Amino acid sequence: MMQPVHGGTLQTILDRSIGSERTARLFQVLVIDLALMEDSAQRASRAILAQALNMLLFEDLLERVPAAKTYVEHCLSHGKTVMHDHGAVRTIAMSGMGDLPAGEESIARILRPLGYALNGVYPLERLRMTGRSYAQVDFPEEIAQFFISELHPERFSAEFQAALKHIVTTSTNPLTPEAKGLLEELESSHSLNVDQAVVLLPVLVSCFGRQHKEVTLADYEILLAESAEAAWISTEGNAFNHATDRVEDVDQLASEQKALGQPMKAVVETSQSGRVRQTAFRAAQVSRTFRMSDGSPLEKEVPGSFLEFITRLPLPEEGAGKRRLDLSFDSSNAQAIFKMTSAAKS
Repeated sequence: MMQPVHGGTLQTILDRSIGSERTARLFQVLVIDLALMEDSAQRASRAILAQALNMLLFEDLLERVPAAKTYVEHCLSHGKTVMHDHGAVRTIAMSGMGDLPAGEESIARILRPLGYALNGVYPLERLRMTGRSYAQVDFPEEIAQFFISELHPERFSAEFQAALKHIVTTSTNPLTPEAKGLLEELESSHSLNVDQAVVLLPVLVSCFGRQHKEVTLADYEILLAESAEAAWISTEGNAFNHATDRVEDVDQLASEQKALGQPMKAVVETSQSGRVRQTAFRAAQVSRTFRMSDGSPLEKEVPGSFLEFITRLPLPEEGAGKRRLDLSFDSSNAQAIFKMTSAAKS
């Protein structure tokens, strides 16, 4: 039986949202800054809501990625926890997204009220995408960043664009009028009362899923021929493409996980600065339903999400203050990591 946690307002919100057992499990698995657990005020700060959202999105990824769940169980059995560094979300920068804003704005509109600010822009030219990182300004090293990528359909064929349009025009907007009002209040006052936070949190979680209707096999195959990333978005939408454990030595971890038989990427990627090193598990295979030309359903296995690992070294010293971690990303690293959801081996 799990020990009860004492996580202040953060625990209260999660207890009321998902129950005490799941909450206790997340507190056991994830590293959470003490300052986020000591707050027991009647209002939930934007940082606490950002942390709660990340915890639920991490939990969702564990349920979808068996290798990630196995990894977490291994960590717990060895007295280790997971430092969630960032979650990655893929979007499409295309007009006519049904009721959904185009591209990164579908996610950024949620992050800004939670205290997130743009922290870097990364051209992903080989993929015909652009990546942007967002960091939480109150706890930039302690609360997970978001890496939002946008795919640029105009850089692909007319047939590709037409197939994509068939898909995205069916998108719905998960943000209710009440949730929009609460986000506006959060953005202006930087906090909500606990009851409001409990109402808002599940709506925010629902924004990280597939917002469009079932895809036809014909459209999927057109997308897949030109972009594994677009094909992935067509089946998985805005779900976490991956979550990331920040570890002290990613090379050692990769060796250990390979020895355990985990589906580890063959190499570790190193940034141009040398301060950021990344690797990952290969994507889980998931069963998705496609529509055939006659309207009948077809079940097919496609790439799902995965777990990434990252080591971040400190930035060069600036005076006598605390050395800050290098929270940047690297375009080359990112493009290599993205291959985990394609059929390519790397």
